[in-house]
Amino acid sequence: MIDLTNGRPMKVIFLYTIPLLLGNFFQQFYSFIDTLIVGKTISVDALASVGATGGLTALVIGFAQGITSGLAILTARRYGAGDTQGVTKSFASGIIISLFITIVFTVIAVLIAYPLLVVMQTPKELIHDSFIFLEIIFAGIFSFVGFDFLGNTMRALGNTRVPLFFLLISTVLNIGLELIFILVFHLGVAGAALATITAQTITFVILYFYIRVKIPYLILSRSDFRIDKKEIKELLSISLPMGFQSSIIAIGAIILQFMLNTLGASAVAAYTVAGRIEQIATLPAMSFGISLVNYTAQNFGAKKYSRILKGVKEGIILSVGSSLTIGALLILFGKNISQLFMNGAQPHILNLIQLYYNFNGSMYFILSILFIVRYTLQGLGNQKAPTIAGIAELLMRIFASVVLIKAFGFLGAAMANPLAWIGSTLVLISTWNIEIKQLRNQRNMLHDRALEIDAKNDD
Repeated sequence: MIDLTNGRPMKVIFLYTIPLLLGNFFQQFYSFIDTLIVGKTISVDALASVGATGGLTALVIGFAQGITSGLAILTARRYGAGDTQGVTKSFASGIIISLFITIVFTVIAVLIAYPLLVVMQTPKELIHDSFIFLEIIFAGIFSFVGFDFLGNTMRALGNTRVPLFFLLISTVLNIGLELIFILVFHLGVAGAALATITAQTITFVILYFYIRVKIPYLILSRSDFRIDKKEIKELLSISLPMGFQSSIIAIGAIILQFMLNTLGASAVAAYTVAGRIEQIATLPAMSFGISLVNYTAQNFGAKKYSRILKGVKEGIILSVGSSLTIGALLILFGKNISQLFMNGAQPHILNLIQLYYNFNGSMYFILSILFIVRYTLQGLGNQKAPTIAGIAELLMRIFASVVLIKAFGFLGAAMANPLAWIGSTLVLISTWNIEIKQLRNQRNMLHDRALEIDAKNDD
């Protein structure tokens, strides 16, 4: 386990982020590999069918995963404060909440999948495969929730290496199973979904038994599962807003997907490929942001307020620097990378993809600031501002969908993400300025108390 309350902040954040970045890379590699194999071995329509499900999977699974991230924040605070008994308690309560969420969301998601695809005007040539892919993914929600909950708990304790190791295993399994299901058993897009769920389930089970063996205060007994209403309420007050934030953003993506579907299969395919590559391109910014959640939570629990302020500044430096570099590389070479997804020349689709990169890649530095500030606020327990920021993102995506796509076609869709990032960042910055003042006041109060104690001791 890594104590994030000691050592130079930039070094601690960087070393903590590297395994987290690699882990997020392997997790996103699921989507990347799905898209690559489906596009190469089946067809462009099959690729677009998988892409057409992106908003819906983000809505349902993103909500569940957002909640599991929130459940780990209280664990990180208690770990930073040295409260191992509290860590055990929050872990047990988190399992209860995760089980409930899994059951509810699996039932609802499986039932509404097809009607939502129809409402979104998914092209007729795509809807069948999209439905098959969605049903399998939604039936396996338990594997996403379970693995993410355990992985986030490990990260809350400062351990990013173990989740990385298991994500690597899951990625290798996913690639192997996908090739077998598609090329050997000819299961089409169903094979891509089955491979993901199977790989995720296997690694979730192995990680569960690893924790039982290796981490003493996460080994639970029956008495730990007694429902503590106060504990459940505290956990839900942190985790539910994070789930809603993910859903709000996903609703914007669904509305955008709805309008994108009206542009035809080529536009859907282009947006799918560009989006998959962008998920990997933005991983450094997201990973630095996620690091700040647990860094902030542990130091807040330890009452090291000056350290939080310094960590945020140095986190922004690291994140913005990486985002500027990656954005430039994507604009210059992204089109060549995108060609890997195509089975043959697709110049029209590639031109649309380049248009997407030009708008999005040039704005990654804003996204990096957004991630740092949003996750830091969540680590401090402020869920209101990130939720409002999520609403701002939603409104910007609705504007792009309703106005810009109608006016400019695919160009309008390419503008959606940068507009959403700008709107959300403007909301968060104003709240962050207030939080800075509060942290400085708390720091000064601790300093004054220390001086008083020293003065008494001298007397």
